[in-house]
Amino acid sequence: MNHGLNPPATVPLQPSQTNASLHSLSKTADDALLPVRMLNEFTYCPRLGYLEWVQGEWADNLETRQGSFGHRVVDKPDRKKINPPKNKQADVPEDEEEDSDQIHARSIMLSSDQEGLIGKLDLVELDGAVATPVDYKRGKAPDIPEGAYEPERVQICAQGLILRDQGYQCDSGILYFISSKRRVVIPFDEALVTRTRQLIKAFKETADAGIIPPPLEDSPKCPRCSLVGICLPDELNLLQVDPLTNQKDLNQSDTPGQSQLTDKPTQPRRLLPTKDNALPLYISEQGAFVGKSGERITIKLKKEELASVRLIDISQVCLFGSITMSAQAISELSRRGIPICHFSYGGWFHSITSGFVHKNVELRIQQYAAAQDSQRALIVARQLIAGKIKNCRTLLRRHIENKQAPVLAKLADYHKRLADIDSAQSLLGIEGMAAKEYFGEFFTFFPDHPELAIDGRNRRPPRDPVNAVLSFLYSLLTKELTVVLQAVGFDPMLGLFHTPRYGRPSLALDLAEEFRPLIADSTALMVFNNGEVNADSFIQRAGAITMTSAGRNSVIGAYERRMETEITHPIFGYKVSYRRILEVQSRLLARYLSGEIPEYPSFVTR
Repeated sequence: MNHGLNPPATVPLQPSQTNASLHSLSKTADDALLPVRMLNEFTYCPRLGYLEWVQGEWADNLETRQGSFGHRVVDKPDRKKINPPKNKQADVPEDEEEDSDQIHARSIMLSSDQEGLIGKLDLVELDGAVATPVDYKRGKAPDIPEGAYEPERVQICAQGLILRDQGYQCDSGILYFISSKRRVVIPFDEALVTRTRQLIKAFKETADAGIIPPPLEDSPKCPRCSLVGICLPDELNLLQVDPLTNQKDLNQSDTPGQSQLTDKPTQPRRLLPTKDNALPLYISEQGAFVGKSGERITIKLKKEELASVRLIDISQVCLFGSITMSAQAISELSRRGIPICHFSYGGWFHSITSGFVHKNVELRIQQYAAAQDSQRALIVARQLIAGKIKNCRTLLRRHIENKQAPVLAKLADYHKRLADIDSAQSLLGIEGMAAKEYFGEFFTFFPDHPELAIDGRNRRPPRDPVNAVLSFLYSLLTKELTVVLQAVGFDPMLGLFHTPRYGRPSLALDLAEEFRPLIADSTALMVFNNGEVNADSFIQRAGAITMTSAGRNSVIGAYERRMETEITHPIFGYKVSYRRILEVQSRLLARYLSGEIPEYPSFVTR
């Protein structure tokens, strides 16, 4: 077992909304109602509102967790019955009017068809026919004349409009700032009501248009946003200018984040965490039982506890061979959005168990459309193979003694010929010839031991230890990208380069191309040259080679070290781990398919 420990894919907490690209899908009445909380987000940042409501994106950070904790009291709904206000008539005697005793109602879900809004109100103070919404806010009350910033004022006003449509008199609302323990009264004047209705209309028009708003430029709002790793504002703004600005020629090395056109520094802020706090949990002890105990996952063998890991530290669970899981463990992992990846004993990644997949139907429709368009798919595939050939050449240059070796010139020539490729078959041919040249030289870097006996690249099954390790590492990389692509919102089974095949995660294999030499091949070199695996790490059966449990654990440990290695991003200039880079590249592919950037930028190291 190896605990290498991407943060867990969080199930979106907000309603999703179809848009113009999905007109073939019918909308229900509830779908047409705009959540008040989403109106706040749209007012704060139109792109944030679109990501959360239309595309169903969600991610937690410290501030969202603090907000949830501050709402813990008002999130508990009252059990008492709240009657709607009576219609007052001029001839109704004063003593028959409704009781004016003040009532406090918590966590009430209300909607207004007239305003097109729906929302859960934290607290409503009722005094007869007069209703005053109270909204709890994390942090301190700002020292500004309006008493609060526009998103909060618009949100509380929207709640007031819902209450008005329910028949209440609602002239003001209250924002309660938890940190400063202060109530700020927000009057619903005509200007605020007009502005709120304008934003409701603008948000719905934006959603119906199906075009995501552009990211903010160098905004101080971005670093505090929980969706900054999904939005990638600075990265997209850089790529929108010139997507190939920072793509290095095979014999050039430009400064990261430096524009060749303007010669001005354009390095974006590193808004992403360098590494993930949660990491994969690998379990390979045959006959082990995986259970749940409180907030931890336990691994036992013959009733003896082998390990216990906190759920918050796990991003995925990887099971090799005959491993049993309790229903409670499967349910909790699925509920938290933590996938369970299933491998054969030999390391073949064959299935995945997860909760509801990402709700971003919009992205999947764009993916399916691109896969059906042979020329559009070819453009992406050409970028992926260009990145692969460059990275293969870079790895060879780092290890080869003769820097003028013919293989380097041949790989450079194959890369140049990609520009004239006009069909998937021709691209596959170039990729195959480049791979043959690459592996012919790559296998010479391994220790010259008789037990290795490398006979070129072979697989299904591998016939020597090096190919056994390579196949296993490629399987781990495919697993990693399958999990990431599913978390981003893609269908991992439909690729743009690899043809669809039953049970094969073709899109994961597509993105793996440019990372094979950087992650898998370099890890294979490391484990053999460092002596982390040896002849005792393998078992030979009927001409096939497989790894022992100890050998597999050694390779997994080396793979996880490689995934956690921090490198400088060749385009954006900041340091992140390889695991984080896989997510960034997946999201950049999504942004290309949605039309936000003109070209998918392949990942190429210098």
